[in-house]
Amino acid sequence: MQNGCTVILPTYNEAENIGNMIACIRETYPEFHILVMDDNSKDDTKNIVEKIIENDGNVRFITRDINDKGLSASIIHGIVESRTEFFINMDSDFQHPVSALKDIYEHLTNDADLVIGVRNDRTALSFGRWVSSWMGQALACFTLKFSGKQSSKDIMSGLFGGRTEVFTPVIGEYEKYFERTGFKALFDLLKFAPNDIRIEETLFDFGERQGGESKIGSKIIFSILRQCGRLGKFTASVLSKVKG
Repeated sequence: MQNGCTVILPTYNEAENIGNMIACIRETYPEFHILVMDDNSKDDTKNIVEKIIENDGNVRFITRDINDKGLSASIIHGIVESRTEFFINMDSDFQHPVSALKDIYEHLTNDADLVIGVRNDRTALSFGRWVSSWMGQALACFTLKFSGKQSSKDIMSGLFGGRTEVFTPVIGEYEKYFERTGFKALFDLLKFAPNDIRIEETLFDFGERQGGESKIGSKIIFSILRQCGRLGKFTASVLSKVKG
């Protein structure tokens, strides 16, 4: 395990953003490693990153198994692939600002096991996504509290960092229970993490997507329900049949 930090960037058709995102991270944090976890993009994402790799040995690109698609699956795979002491997961579309990496990394180097980004203002979300986020947060908090696990003010933010040696064993033991096709890997990590991990939070300003289209829709609630134990899975199954 190397010293330092790996920034995990899950991608699917992010050609409009990925080059600028890597450039911004590299300009601000030249020592960080960057790991692009691609879900078989159909646009130019791969070609853009491979050209960057020609001149930057600390950038890696992994094309994931086409039969294992999903944002959560990409994130947990990225954690396992990280070769550094710390990892930070963030979106590739600038809704998670590059400036937020500094506080997360500082908390990690000051003995935090997990650092969660908490959105200052969620007005950049569409109304539908705001409702989904609020409902998802409520469901996740209830599930974690019922299970005696630690929680967070913003489990749905998608911006978080952790200590690789803490979470790699968690994934190894419990990965089969994760909602791999879902969107909230942090929820699963909190569900199965040791009870005594040190969790810190840091505020950040949630931004607007710079290019491309969001991949998240109303199906996120069904995904989160499936993460909420047997009752949640049953409810998601019933609701999906009603909707269908």
